[in-house]
Amino acid sequence: MPTLTRLLVALVVLAGLGAAAVYSLGTFVEPSPREITVRLRVDGFGR
Repeated sequence: MPTLTRLLVALVVLAGLGAAAVYSLGTFVEPSPREITVRLRVDGFGR
């Protein structure tokens, strides 16, 4: 059982680090707005 406990603790720590990374990216990184142009092919329209 100690091996299972060690595995579960390692997975919980990794999940915590991942959640902290997502939270810090969402909090501290500000996206810069920019204009996006998307070109569509006329071949697929109207079918």
